[in-house]
Amino acid sequence: MHLDRRLLLAGLGSLVGLNRATAATDGPPQPAPHEAVKALPRSLPGADLEVIELWPGDLPGGGPGPDADGYRYVEGSVGDITRVARPCLLVMRPANANGAAMIVAAGGGYEYIAIGNEGVPVGRVLNAAGITVFLLIYRLPAEGWGAGPDAPRQDAQRALRLIRSRGTEFGIDPDRVGVLGFSAGGHLMGETAVGSAQNLYPAEDAIDAQPVRPTLAGLIYPVITMRKPFDRTHTRRILVGDDVTALEMKTYSVDLQVGPETPPTFLAQAIDDPIAVADHPLLMFAALRKARVPAELHLFERGGHGFGLGLPGTPAAAWPGLFLAWIRLHGFIRG
Repeated sequence: MHLDRRLLLAGLGSLVGLNRATAATDGPPQPAPHEAVKALPRSLPGADLEVIELWPGDLPGGGPGPDADGYRYVEGSVGDITRVARPCLLVMRPANANGAAMIVAAGGGYEYIAIGNEGVPVGRVLNAAGITVFLLIYRLPAEGWGAGPDAPRQDAQRALRLIRSRGTEFGIDPDRVGVLGFSAGGHLMGETAVGSAQNLYPAEDAIDAQPVRPTLAGLIYPVITMRKPFDRTHTRRILVGDDVTALEMKTYSVDLQVGPETPPTFLAQAIDDPIAVADHPLLMFAALRKARVPAELHLFERGGHGFGLGLPGTPAAAWPGLFLAWIRLHGFIRG
């Protein structure tokens, strides 16, 4: 059964301090949905947002992909996306853009993308701060892609380049494009932040001349490492299976790739997280300190995993405010 749109927006509004009327009227009118998602029920989160396809034609790495023409929501969920045949960006425009842009990657263990929990609500908070938000609908590695675990990384690199190439259109400063990821999406955005020296696909067009290093990165309860004993995550099983080679461990452990070129990074985590245990951000923070990369880490006593914006009144609910203060400190939000 699909979630009623009015109930969804009311719930999101209570989380981010917006009511339904504000959410419906703030910002410029949204264009009609893209063909790839036009058939989706309007009752689902993100289904009425502007869609930008990432790739002009065939996807890098090939593969049959899932049996779908765009993407699909998981039946009965509050906004979990699966069967991503055409990776894309869902655009959330603020009422008063300040020139900053953020690519948001929701988690889901690389099996689905939880934009109902970690996408749309987070986007509304960032919109309120004047940031243009692009929700990344990335390919899921186990859905039949030839590039396997590199498929979502290719999508993330292409997204950064595409947004920068269309900066004038969106009123975006190409030097202020950040990434924000949650859980497996945190792994993806972490990989994107540390992997900017490596092109993961052949250039498709002039867009691919743009740089892929984000200005800064926010990683919220992220999966960071493939190393034992911290590798007991679904993300690791989907990406590399049970037998991890030395090369795979290096390639898909974000902390092992940190260097001086890694952008400033914000980390937030609950100590009682049973999935991506607190050692994940601790390993990342240690690597950032060693490389002398500006970094900030917040560990909350309670919150578990997948808390999104955090329930009001809980320790983890402090992270959005802390993150906004941190990006302002780094000049990402101006004025």
